[in-house]
Amino acid sequence: MEQVGRTRWLPEDSWMARVLGCTEEFVASCLLAAMVLLPIAEILVRIVFNVGIPGSGPFVQHLTLWVGFLGAALAARHRRLIALATASFIPDGSLRRVIEIAVAAVGAAVSILLARGGVELVLGDREMGTIIAADIPVWIAQLILPCSFGLIALRLVLCASQDWFGRAVAGTGIILGLWVGQFIEIFEGISIWPGLFVIVVAAFLGAPIFTVLGGAAVLLFLADGIPPVAVLISTYGLSVSPTLAALPLFTLTGFLLAEGDASQRLLRVFRALFGWIPGGTAVVCVVVCAFFTVFTGGSGVTILALGGLLFPALLRDGYREKFSLGLLTASGSLGLLLPPALPLILYAIIAQVPPKELFIGGILPGILLIALIAGWGIREGIVTGAGRTRFQSAEVVAAVWAGKWELCLPVVVLVAFFNGWATLVETAALAAFYAFVIQSFIHRDLSFRHGLRRAFGECVVLIGGVIVILGVAVGFTNYLVDAQVPARLLEWTTTHIESRVMFLLGLNLFLLVVGCLMDIFSATAVIVPLIVPLGAAFGIHPVHLGIIFIANLELGYLTPPVGLNLFLASYRFDRTLVQVYRASLPMLIILAFGVLLITYVPWLTTGLLEPLGNP
Repeated sequence: MEQVGRTRWLPEDSWMARVLGCTEEFVASCLLAAMVLLPIAEILVRIVFNVGIPGSGPFVQHLTLWVGFLGAALAARHRRLIALATASFIPDGSLRRVIEIAVAAVGAAVSILLARGGVELVLGDREMGTIIAADIPVWIAQLILPCSFGLIALRLVLCASQDWFGRAVAGTGIILGLWVGQFIEIFEGISIWPGLFVIVVAAFLGAPIFTVLGGAAVLLFLADGIPPVAVLISTYGLSVSPTLAALPLFTLTGFLLAEGDASQRLLRVFRALFGWIPGGTAVVCVVVCAFFTVFTGGSGVTILALGGLLFPALLRDGYREKFSLGLLTASGSLGLLLPPALPLILYAIIAQVPPKELFIGGILPGILLIALIAGWGIREGIVTGAGRTRFQSAEVVAAVWAGKWELCLPVVVLVAFFNGWATLVETAALAAFYAFVIQSFIHRDLSFRHGLRRAFGECVVLIGGVIVILGVAVGFTNYLVDAQVPARLLEWTTTHIESRVMFLLGLNLFLLVVGCLMDIFSATAVIVPLIVPLGAAFGIHPVHLGIIFIANLELGYLTPPVGLNLFLASYRFDRTLVQVYRASLPMLIILAFGVLLITYVPWLTTGLLEPLGNP
């Protein structure tokens, strides 16, 4: 997967482009700030007056809807909608330009159909008169759906080419989408395989993933005589789910930390603690990467944000370049199993598993994977004699004191959540507010004008690219459920596979391929509803199944030829993909061993759940 290309929407000197973009960013950032402040106010009011703020929960949920889809429109503007990385293999030249135009046309057609579904959703809820809270109607909040998809369609067309002829050709996708929307009834009962084939090809040629999943869902529903609004109903339902707001809030926490000097303070702390052991700097890099990935939720953010700091540190201490490249490529996804990582939260939402149980179940497997990569770093230190730092108690005390506020962040989050003082969303808001305070007021290394704006802007774009995928993916999954695909898959599997061990092995291989091709968020929305019944049929604990799923998807980030971390490391460290493949192979083997342990030793996941009475 990749975030597509560079900004190429309107001419850079266009005042209209700048004004519209700045307005969108400002509004989205203000709404994201409101998502932080409203749960914080809810906590304070509850503590002081023992009551809540009326409508606080629904308002935060609908703010998530707006932040997500404004972010999706901004991601389209900056050509950062998430897509498969396979398009990177297409060489630059006239063929690539033709493909980009064709792919944009497909994406625009799908986006227009989704926008039409959004209009139908708004009109339907306006007629029903549903209220969010404080007499504010739901349909006003839902307006962001057709507006966002319409903007995305326009921006896909305008980014398709640098000349207006190419944009005009791509614009035929908008015309096609409008035409299909006008004659929906003629598609009932016809074969949709040609359309699905075009969408799948477009996916491998670089179409945004949301257009692939959304397009497939729309076509499948049209063949049954159901209009595109069916997809938008699911999109809206997921976007305003009670716990989804935790995703942008925890993501914002990670960006606030990354924009300040938190990484340097943490590097100093862990170097003071572990730098004296063989491979100490490698161990430190692994731990720091895992810490950041827990809060950013995406390995790409960790590699891009910390690579410029950690890669030179490894080389300076005498580690081989190949080892350093592989270590940081692998470490970018470590931490996805540790609480409160975003994949755990999303899996809990989709699979309807208590988040607390997933948080606890992921602790030992997460530590295991970190320890395995850190162990390889120690081995490298012994073999090469890479530089070590002398242990100094005074430096430990000074480093810990300097980084005490960052080190306390996980404690604040876990104590607030596990003690029941705050809900998951309130805990996420508390984490973001805490990170803002320590970076802006205590350390004062996050400027209001540049750093804060960049953190909010990057968070909005990233979360927009994720939520738009999740929304349409749920619509696609709902079609599969209506078509009884999970039931048929369960029947086939239980008929042909009798051994639990063989089922788990097949699941590992399947999820490895999924993790290689799909981002973890869209894979969760599409695949989890299919495998949950299978896991129950083979007697696999639901928490164990969730940890197996996320661990395999984490491994998929490193799997050639199109694992996400491989492309991001190639971009960040300016190395060829072949070099990254070779450097990452030992890490891939080590983590594969760890995933097998997690799969076939259930105690690693369920052992800490036993004291809670849920083995």
